[in-house]
Amino acid sequence: MAASHGHVCHLLPPGYKQMVRDWLTEDCPSFDYGGFVVGEDAREARLLGKSPGILAGVPFVNEVFAQLDCTVEWHINEGAAFEPIKHVATVKGPARKILLGERVALNTLARCSGIATKSHNLLSLLRSSAYTGTLAGTRKTTPGFRLVEKYGMLIGGADPHRHDLSSMVMLKDNHVWSTGSIAGAVGAAKAAGGFAVKVEVECRSEEEADEAIAAGADVVMLDNFGPEGVRSSAGRIKERWRARGRGDVLLEISGGLTEENVGEYICDGTGVPPFLLLPPFRLSAKPMI
Repeated sequence: MAASHGHVCHLLPPGYKQMVRDWLTEDCPSFDYGGFVVGEDAREARLLGKSPGILAGVPFVNEVFAQLDCTVEWHINEGAAFEPIKHVATVKGPARKILLGERVALNTLARCSGIATKSHNLLSLLRSSAYTGTLAGTRKTTPGFRLVEKYGMLIGGADPHRHDLSSMVMLKDNHVWSTGSIAGAVGAAKAAGGFAVKVEVECRSEEEADEAIAAGADVVMLDNFGPEGVRSSAGRIKERWRARGRGDVLLEISGGLTEENVGEYICDGTGVPPFLLLPPFRLSAKPMI
């Protein structure tokens, strides 16, 4: 995100501070026995980066310690790459309060930075292969932790795609089977969502893609086509529908993609499609073309 338009952290909703409070409550729901032992003498803690990565999750860590009357001084900027062992930040405050927030802060920072790092690494692979399209994530996030994981994707340079079920209509095979047809499902989605909500359809063949586009889908996902299928089908679909005045339809590709094989999917007329496994969180690269 351009510096003139602010930092990614400016996207965060006010409610994230309550989310942080809930984390702290979960971790210490009654007596803090360890805190009783160490007391409230002023102490200093150092946060160390012990593996190469991209720093992400700064606002969440700041809020953890702010709620505990501690201060955090960052020694590198969020989004910056670092090599181990890097002194990333210094936390100052009462001993028991530093320890109250330590594990919550470290867990959040490590996970968010890991997702940012994976996103950055995959995007770098794509750019080195001359791919200029969009790498996006999915809704396959950890319940209750989606905001942090989507934030990490943004810091790493990926597009967050839809944030939740209300962000866009995603019609998968179960929606189509339940409705009876792709055209019927798209029509119902358009009627419910109105002109402001995009409709995406998961397709397993060129025929399904054509039906979805004819019905008015804004985005078509070519699911599990494989590298050869992507290279042959995507170009034909775009060419057919460009001739019919629907050159605006976006194609996404997903399923079976890894850092090892992602380059095989890049071709003229299409982008790259990955599902990158990031246990227990799955990041999907969805090229939009």
